[in-house]
Amino acid sequence: MSKKVIKKAKDTCDTFCYDEALVQRVQPEIEKVEGVELIFKALSDATRIKIAYALTLEKELCVCDVANIIGSTTATASHHLRLLRNMKLAKYRKEGKLVFYSLADEHVHQLVSIALLHSKEA
Repeated sequence: MSKKVIKKAKDTCDTFCYDEALVQRVQPEIEKVEGVELIFKALSDATRIKIAYALTLEKELCVCDVANIIGSTTATASHHLRLLRNMKLAKYRKEGKLVFYSLADEHVHQLVSIALLHSKEA
């Protein structure tokens, strides 16, 4: 009886070495991403990314419309919208007794759109 040997692809270097000049050039730049993880953390929630995506499809949405779109209560929709607003990913305006939300700017729109495109290609 013969055995099959399955080799696993190695995803690490066989030896430890590094390009000192490259590390010294890139390492100080890393500080620029501080705080960016909070944007991705806010959008990593399935409900919030659905809301953000809905806001790429429509310029603005009432909290009640958002609740119906995502199939939740207005309290749940409001909670998620408030978090997006607090993270500077969304903004709102009041019109009488209604509250309308929109994405904060074109960068957020692009971020959500690019993530969606990437997920379809992966």
